[in-house]
Amino acid sequence: MKHNPCGLLIKQIHDSLEKQSNNELRSKDLTMTQVTVLLLLNDAPDKKYSLKELEKVLQVAQSTAAGVISRLEQKGFVEGFSDPSDKRIKMVKLTHRGEECCLDAEKSMDDAEKRLLSGLSEEEKLIFNDLLEKVNNNMK
Repeated sequence: MKHNPCGLLIKQIHDSLEKQSNNELRSKDLTMTQVTVLLLLNDAPDKKYSLKELEKVLQVAQSTAAGVISRLEQKGFVEGFSDPSDKRIKMVKLTHRGEECCLDAEKSMDDAEKRLLSGLSEEEKLIFNDLLEKVNNNMK
């Protein structure tokens, strides 16, 4: 029996998860990238990041990060402000509405992970996660 290349399988899984997530998020007028930013901010100290830090973490261009933040700001999920110690640095922080969105997103992500791993035993889930961590580390 011929096996599919691992990279292809990983891409297919990613694409499927992203499609399902984007379908769920469409009703909230959000994208997966926007939710990723909200979750990053939610986990950050004081629930804020500089725009430059977000660019690095997301591995996107400044214009892309600025566009995502601008759309989230228009929707009331984040608030932009200048760093008090250096007005040239644009900071972004999560609003209360953004925090509520993160709670919904975390529940949706838990549900998606349950679907993803539904056919595996507890031991297989642990092994699968360990293998994914190893593969991910190989790519760094």
